[in-house]
Amino acid sequence: MFRNQVSLRVPLRKFPLVDISVFLGVLLLLFVVVRLGEGMAVPFSESHQPPLNLGLTALPYYAGRSLLRMFIALAASIVFTLVYGYAAAYNRYARIVLLPLLDILQSVPVLGFLSVTVVGFMAMFPGSLLGLELASIFAIFTAMAWNMTFSFYYSLVSVPKDLKEASAIYGLGPWQRFVECEVPFSMIGLVWNGMMSFGGAWFFLAASEAITVLNKNIRLPGIGSYMATAIDKGDLPAIWAAIATMIVMILLVDALFWRPVVAWSQKFKFEQTEATEAPRSRLLTLLQRSAVLAAIHNRLVAPLFERLNLVVIRFSRQTAEGTPGGRAWHWVWRGVGLLVAAWLLFALARDGGTAIHVLKAINPPLLQEAFLDGLYTMLRVVAVVAVSTLVWAPIGVWIGMNPRIARIAQPLVQIAASFPATMAFPLVTVIFLRFHISLDWGGMLLMGLGTQWYILFNVIAGAMAIPTDLREATAVFGVRGWLRWLRLIIPGIFPYWVTGGVTAAGGAWNASIVAEIVSWKDQTLVAHGLGAFIAQATTVGNWGAIALGIAVMCVFVVGFNRLLWRPLYALAERKYRLDI
Repeated sequence: MFRNQVSLRVPLRKFPLVDISVFLGVLLLLFVVVRLGEGMAVPFSESHQPPLNLGLTALPYYAGRSLLRMFIALAASIVFTLVYGYAAAYNRYARIVLLPLLDILQSVPVLGFLSVTVVGFMAMFPGSLLGLELASIFAIFTAMAWNMTFSFYYSLVSVPKDLKEASAIYGLGPWQRFVECEVPFSMIGLVWNGMMSFGGAWFFLAASEAITVLNKNIRLPGIGSYMATAIDKGDLPAIWAAIATMIVMILLVDALFWRPVVAWSQKFKFEQTEATEAPRSRLLTLLQRSAVLAAIHNRLVAPLFERLNLVVIRFSRQTAEGTPGGRAWHWVWRGVGLLVAAWLLFALARDGGTAIHVLKAINPPLLQEAFLDGLYTMLRVVAVVAVSTLVWAPIGVWIGMNPRIARIAQPLVQIAASFPATMAFPLVTVIFLRFHISLDWGGMLLMGLGTQWYILFNVIAGAMAIPTDLREATAVFGVRGWLRWLRLIIPGIFPYWVTGGVTAAGGAWNASIVAEIVSWKDQTLVAHGLGAFIAQATTVGNWGAIALGIAVMCVFVVGFNRLLWRPLYALAERKYRLDI
């Protein structure tokens, strides 16, 4: 079962210096959050925007504002993941809609819809910067949520039978099973996919903080808008300062947040023997030794959680199927569904004329071109996932199964995954032009620069989740080499690789918009593909072609996931479950 490595009962007088350090650290964190949060709700006017300061002294404040947006988006992504993943896993009717919708959301480019969300949030908070802050956070959220949701969904459908039987024997209800069994089992995969999502969201900073809407350029205080402004002005020292600041931010977040979380998540590892060596964090050790935190947990947090637990359990029993409360909630949800359907019908009736006008621009030759380009892009996506697997799966296993290596490699992988891949596109384009490499082939490299990390992070999580007793058993029986890979490693990492493959494929479809058409000075390279089709249609403002390209992309993504990834999910659930 899950082993608990954390001891919260520490004598109060044993670690006074530790308690003082923790107390000062918490006070400093609260002060920084309040100070940064004050700037999110200041008055704002589109015509009079404060200029962005490219001085080096402004970088710490801008970095803090960006980090605050990132962590708010991460919190929203966790809530979305738990709710959406649970609904998709346990409601067969919701699954029919939610899984294809998730496929589309994580594959179709969302930056094209940023202007719409900006207008909506600005209307909600007129005259305040808070609307733009929420729009920026929403854009970052779209970069985080889908990957984590896929990971959590698979964890729920592959909970071992041992845990399900134990939950039934102890009479755990849905909420207790969720808190005590399902979330702990999914924790390692959720943490590593959260880390990957957080790293990938750095790419969206410049786009989410430097917004073009209503023919106005709006730039929020942040490291992304700082870099965008420096690039516009050609200020090389500011560009290098922004890059250095971003690297420092990534290292600090890894040391102060992700490394402690990774070490803490190991207590949820599903095994029967304790690992000889596990990931460690000095900060986590410091927090575990704090008597003040232990007292707060035992006297405040634990009682509050227990009361909340009892309230939720009582509510779930009152709304269980067959009870009067359950029937009432059933009709409430039906009413909500009818209201949503009515709103969709109203929107369709209101904008139906515009939709018909757009559809009239679609003709058979254009439809044939879009589907043929979709086939080209699909072949590139398959190649990117296959090559990324061959390159990064062995490296991910090596990192995940060696905690000492993981402590060194984790921050390096974070930096590599977090650095915006599009910044390398000009250099790669120059190489393509110099050696006359067609973008039909080179586009695969550009697509893979940002999507390969999904494979690596998920394989690392899968390797770390392999129980120690299984590793020891293979060592005792002398299972080595290829036989060890076939009997232990591949079955252990396969479910995690499927999640990484799904999200990497979705990221590759998304990246095709910028990877299949690239420019350098007055030279432009264009590949045959759906990404180039949509990009060119966007440039000339052909709304019919844009709608057709996005629709064709949705068809390919959903169809490909149904034909390949869903069967692989079913195979992983049926054959490679971790039942001990």
